[in-house]
Amino acid sequence: MPQTIELHRNWEFKKVNDSNWNPATVPGNVHSDLLENNLIENPFIGNNEHNLQWISESDWEYKTTFSIDKKTLKKQNISLFFEGLDTYASVYLNDSLILKSNNAFRKFHVDVKPLLKPENTLRILFENTTKFEEQEKTKLGYSLPEGNRIFTRKAQFQYGWDWGPKLNTSGIWRPVKLVTWNDYKIEDIYIKQVTLNDSIASLKLDITDSNLDGLTYQILVNDTLIPFEKSDLTFQIKDPKRWWPHNLGEPYLYDIKVVVKKGNAILDSISTKIGLRTIELVTEKDSIGESFYFRVNDVPVYAKGANYIPQNSMQNKVTDAHYETLLDDVVDANMNMLRVWGGGIYENDIFYDFCDEKGILVWQDFMFACAMYPGDKNYLQNVQQEAIDNVKRLRNHASIVLWCGNNENSEGWHRWGWQDGRSEIEKEEIWNNYLKVFDSILPNTVADLTNTDYWESSPKYGRGNPNYEFEGDAHDWWIWHDAYPFEHLEEKVPRFMSEFGMQSFPSYEVINYINQSDPLEFNSEGFKNHQKHIRGFELIYEYMKRDFPVPTKAEDYVYMSQVVQAYGITKGIEAQRRAKPYNMGTLYWQLNDCWPSISWSSIDFFGNWKALHYKAKKSFENILVSSKAEDNVLKTFIINDNLEEVTDTLYLKLIDFSGKKLWSYSKEITASKNSSELVHELNLKGFDRRNTVLVSSFKNSTSTYYLAKPKKLKFQQAEITKKITKTKTGFNIKLLSSSLQKDVFLYSKEKGHFSDNYFDLLPNETVEIEFETKSSTLEDLKIKTMNEFVN
Repeated sequence: MPQTIELHRNWEFKKVNDSNWNPATVPGNVHSDLLENNLIENPFIGNNEHNLQWISESDWEYKTTFSIDKKTLKKQNISLFFEGLDTYASVYLNDSLILKSNNAFRKFHVDVKPLLKPENTLRILFENTTKFEEQEKTKLGYSLPEGNRIFTRKAQFQYGWDWGPKLNTSGIWRPVKLVTWNDYKIEDIYIKQVTLNDSIASLKLDITDSNLDGLTYQILVNDTLIPFEKSDLTFQIKDPKRWWPHNLGEPYLYDIKVVVKKGNAILDSISTKIGLRTIELVTEKDSIGESFYFRVNDVPVYAKGANYIPQNSMQNKVTDAHYETLLDDVVDANMNMLRVWGGGIYENDIFYDFCDEKGILVWQDFMFACAMYPGDKNYLQNVQQEAIDNVKRLRNHASIVLWCGNNENSEGWHRWGWQDGRSEIEKEEIWNNYLKVFDSILPNTVADLTNTDYWESSPKYGRGNPNYEFEGDAHDWWIWHDAYPFEHLEEKVPRFMSEFGMQSFPSYEVINYINQSDPLEFNSEGFKNHQKHIRGFELIYEYMKRDFPVPTKAEDYVYMSQVVQAYGITKGIEAQRRAKPYNMGTLYWQLNDCWPSISWSSIDFFGNWKALHYKAKKSFENILVSSKAEDNVLKTFIINDNLEEVTDTLYLKLIDFSGKKLWSYSKEITASKNSSELVHELNLKGFDRRNTVLVSSFKNSTSTYYLAKPKKLKFQQAEITKKITKTKTGFNIKLLSSSLQKDVFLYSKEKGHFSDNYFDLLPNETVEIEFETKSSTLEDLKIKTMNEFVN
């Protein structure tokens, strides 16, 4: 049997020109190693980032020593496996150069048996990216958008983004392993689904191995040995259970184990989990344009979720617990899809394992974003192997429903002025190089290696092209970048919204961490450094002033910014869901942060839910009552994402803010399966829109809808009484008020999670909230509401 030895101990590192070695962590990176050795200030605090740019401009060296016993040295095959070297690395084993790498996303393995001794030294030299990028730029003869990063195959966001720092790190960012074997080793398996119906699943084992004669294969499904065709390695599972996104069914996974034997001797075995499902991206011409939706197990599925970026600029800081917590938060907020954005990384295996297990669909970008890329032979070969490595690594995951070539490259070329001032020959060459990668290499690799669909570029059309509303997926940045009012999201609904967003401030905890002080401070240079959008603060203010009161106190401004973000994005989510099946997906920008920042995220860097995440949870419920006033008519819809019809009583009432009933309606309604239906219309003439709220309920869905913009509402001032009771997991909080309280925000210095927040407290109705915390006290619970600012 092959044996694997992880080479993660005894590593040291230094700047190439220095003489002192310091302890290093592998997997890791130079920034985190410098930080752990107290050699730099924390780049996430204040504006320390600016003083650390020398790190990426330097060359770094890592080394370790390891011993090999005599028995291992006698093995017929001994290879070193590098799962991720970032990026321009020269690897020396016992002073012999064994590898030169130039792609952080590729895996490398080297036969090292001839070089190994009982005592060995492994040394890796990482050269800074700039020298290689400048060389390639000179060869090119013209400039490409966007800067030097395009020449280097590594995480593009490390060069700086409008939500993240410029921390272009390097190092051994994924495991290093020594693998030994004699006759035989399994390199890779792919369980290819050939056919699937309710009675039988036909599967084929695709195995890459050492190809010995006289082998026998055994396949175990859920620990049960099953027969298979030896000629073509096909097998069947009877009465298969299907894998579903969690909001529609069970994400059932089968355990598959492949055992390879020669005679009675087991040579190797490998295990994986698979989900049986059919998934296709449906793009069909229709009377309006062209559809864009995912059909799962022959059912059109409405996609609800967000865009995901790397969880930390120093990837080794992301633990398995971080992955599980964040993905639990995704499920808890009723999301069924994440888009892994193309400027980050092909995520760690554990990310996809959890998505499989939790029933989260994954739209996976290839790692190209917001740029045009070179097309020389060496670059294309590098990209080809990168694609092969990552598609092979991830193709057994049930959760992956799409491979997308890039993020906004096509839109940038056609709409962002990248063609200005170029000759026709130059433009043709650049676009042809684009097509080589995104219309040839990547789709062909996906088609050759997996059954998953491919999409060339997200979005299909930029917002400057009128077709963005009628075909393909859309990134609607008229909101935010062009400062359009939130109502735009109700007026212009695309077929599938794969990006739209609004910034807000993070939690008080994050702000205080950035500033390293208790009082909230917005004017420090350090805090300003954590707003990476050039007009970020200005746009937050502009949107707030348009629809909301603008507080003067820092603490209140933070609160209001989050309410504004949630108000705008959920307005878009619900408009898109009401348009089902014309629209079949809504993914907002963005789920998470890579450092403490002011950004578009709904969960801040320390894992705190912003108002958006709480309110998106409600707007993403499978059964949703959603209303909209058009002129003097109030239209109410029931959206039902379930795969069966639902019958219940719809209750509607208009009340004033003291709870007086102004109008009511109830009727038994049957909501068709997988639908959005207009179920009621009401003429609003005669109602005081500034002092009236619609309260709706159907099945387990309840909602409130206001008839005027928040800043025009006439709230009353009233006390909120609270009763706090200790529980096993934290505290139960009961709240009651004689008057409606809008956007009730509970907060405390105690670290924990509120089951709900930024909610509306209806007059004379008790709301119960659970606060999960390890703290034994909750003496400083505070409450903030919109009523304080509008009257």
